[in-house]
Amino acid sequence: MKVLIVGNGGREHALAWKIRQSSRVKEIFVAPGNAGTALDAVNIDIASNDIAGLVAFAKQERIGLTVVGPEAPLALGLVDALEDEKLRVFGPSRAAAQLEASKAFCKNVLRQADVPTADFQVFRDPDDAMRYIKGKYPGENDRCPVVVKADGLASGKGVIVCKRRTDALDAIDRISRRKEFGIAGSQMVIEDRLDGQEASILAITDGRTILPLPAAQDHKPAFDGDTGPNTGGMGAYCPTPMVDDSMLAWIEEHVLVPTVHTMKRNRKPFKGVLYAGLMLTQAGPKVLEYNCRFGDPECQPLLMRLKSDLVEILEAVVDGNLDQIDNPEWDPRPAICVVMASQGYPGEYQTGQPILGISEADQMPDVKVFHAGTKLVEGTVVASGGRVLGVTALGDNISLAKLNAYTAVQKVRWQGSWCRKDISDKALQYIQEHEKA
Repeated sequence: MKVLIVGNGGREHALAWKIRQSSRVKEIFVAPGNAGTALDAVNIDIASNDIAGLVAFAKQERIGLTVVGPEAPLALGLVDALEDEKLRVFGPSRAAAQLEASKAFCKNVLRQADVPTADFQVFRDPDDAMRYIKGKYPGENDRCPVVVKADGLASGKGVIVCKRRTDALDAIDRISRRKEFGIAGSQMVIEDRLDGQEASILAITDGRTILPLPAAQDHKPAFDGDTGPNTGGMGAYCPTPMVDDSMLAWIEEHVLVPTVHTMKRNRKPFKGVLYAGLMLTQAGPKVLEYNCRFGDPECQPLLMRLKSDLVEILEAVVDGNLDQIDNPEWDPRPAICVVMASQGYPGEYQTGQPILGISEADQMPDVKVFHAGTKLVEGTVVASGGRVLGVTALGDNISLAKLNAYTAVQKVRWQGSWCRKDISDKALQYIQEHEKA
């Protein structure tokens, strides 16, 4: 079977690497891919949002399975276009992908499904939004614990966490007046800020059966200690000790199942990866948002630990018989992914710097360097994006996995490269606190 993977990030490199291990697969194409996917597959120069081009290629090459990585082509209806041509594809329809493509749509589904989430209001007019904030928090220096979100897709950056009233008013201005996030800010959601640890729960579903995957924890803020602006994710580890088996069962019953059922009732059945971003509050887990695809960077440590054939799972979703396959087998060891980024990210950054040391890191046991923002220029791997590499490692425990990952990071270098130094420290702190208790 031939497989087409759509996208060019670290998630797509991880998918290509894992799918390549399947005996069911003869050839893998990645559109458009990066310097890393060129090692594990064949890159095709078709943009991930070129729906017509992707469909034409899939028909021409008689692709047996298309796997859509990023959110943008899902929101544009790539799955629908491929299915219209009777081609097999893993991912949600355009209608179902609104769970990620519109924050307002997502919050309304959560309300309808009675899934725990923060109270919220939706605004189109910035003046109305500012009046709402001033009415709720009348003092100019008042604490204002809200989150202001651009409604549409903004590569993980359209979410502004506010502490003071001035922060919230500035966030409204940035999203709605200055249009920092483009058309994503034509509508905005303002919700109460939740406190606690964040966790990522990814589940694979065919619209009837739900298969929760081991819980992960992403690190969205740019800098150590969760400081700085939001990013697409600076690293992740899996599993997280903060979500035990009983909590995962509760999340499945009270979050995943009612969401899937509500989408089905609304005639927008969801098939693919349903990714719940959760805040673990003192009142229990609450949904911050949904994504409708594998997370990036959560996908990297998840697939490092997966021992089963990924293609068998993906095909079961496409065929609607997820209930008929065995539960996946997982490596018991934890995995950690550290994102190495370009200087200036998530703001303006330079590209084109040659990257050294990737092969040395890749040669370490239990380490894989997944490429994200890279390309080949005359045979040399150069940085071409903000998040450039996802250095991922297994270890017998969290501490050893972290040691392996950061030892590998030290072997890789390019001008201006940087990373957070504290990926997985929350897990170590959590374990120490609960050992004392």
